[in-house]
Amino acid sequence: MAEVQDTINYIEFAATDVAKAKLFYETVFGWSFLDYGPDYSSFDINTAGINGGFYKADAHDPQPKTAPLVVLYSSDLQATQDAIIAAGGSIVVPTFDFPGGKRFHFDDSVGNVLAVWSE
Repeated sequence: MAEVQDTINYIEFAATDVAKAKLFYETVFGWSFLDYGPDYSSFDINTAGINGGFYKADAHDPQPKTAPLVVLYSSDLQATQDAIIAAGGSIVVPTFDFPGGKRFHFDDSVGNVLAVWSE
């Protein structure tokens, strides 16, 4: 099934203990998970209502990341990046590879950081 263009497609949450987060959401809400090593675990739309995951956060970070990361889908990352910059946004994490595709993070110029991914 093809991804829908320019929609919220994925959400990531920080967790100081990924295994504990998984246990909590499995127990309380019945979510199921797929692990990508000890520091990342994903959940899917079938059990959670949206695709997403938990990533390992440093408990001792002086500015802990507590806001979820909303991830949009684009079939053309470069065109989306160009549009973000033209509209006054900025790229805060350059494009990188991850299992399943590529993505980058951007600031929308009004205080929000989101990500965009593609296969």
